[in-house]
Amino acid sequence: MRDYQLLIFDWDGTLVDSIARIVEAMRIAASDCALPLCDERAIRGIIGLGLPEAIHTLYPELDDPHCVERFRRRYSDHYHALEEQPSALFPGVAEALDAFRSEGFRLAVATGKTRRGLDHVLAGRDWLGYFDVTRCADETASKPDPLMLHEILAFCGVGPESALMVGDSPFDLRMAHRAGMDSVAVGYGAQPLDQLIKESPRLAIDHFDELRHWLSGGVSRQPNEVAIYV
Repeated sequence: MRDYQLLIFDWDGTLVDSIARIVEAMRIAASDCALPLCDERAIRGIIGLGLPEAIHTLYPELDDPHCVERFRRRYSDHYHALEEQPSALFPGVAEALDAFRSEGFRLAVATGKTRRGLDHVLAGRDWLGYFDVTRCADETASKPDPLMLHEILAFCGVGPESALMVGDSPFDLRMAHRAGMDSVAVGYGAQPLDQLIKESPRLAIDHFDELRHWLSGGVSRQPNEVAIYV
């Protein structure tokens, strides 16, 4: 076990149960823009990317900048309306984050959301000052480019060997690998664990509490297996 100092979390699908709202907002935006509706699996596959990259992946034929911007605005407006009542945290998240802070870990968020979107949901939880640092896709490079992780590390003065990235998409895990840091795959978000373990995370979990126990020495992971208690 490395001596981790900094824990970096994805937001949607890792800390917050917001996947269904993302799918709904994407489909409504597509309908507003007279575009074909993508199925849920396709939309789940882009969660983690920055919004422009997500739109391009779902609709590669959409090359008119004005149409892309209209889609982006419609998605953002619909999602923010859905988030007037903030999406629920996954079970165990609030307690674990508080415990991590009390134990001296530094906490960060690295998300594909926009700054406007992240600040909106953080404000809804009265969490604007909760994390040491947050980085969003519209103020840096989109995942899986490691730039946002490099920026978080520089802000915190921590090396990649002392940081851990926790996420629910292959983009999170690839980004961590490219930044030279360990990662944890969570299987309750956008993608199932059998897809995520292909990215060779240090740990694979089905419940957020497993991360807390693992960091305290209570869980070990066998290669290509979900975390098990020891």
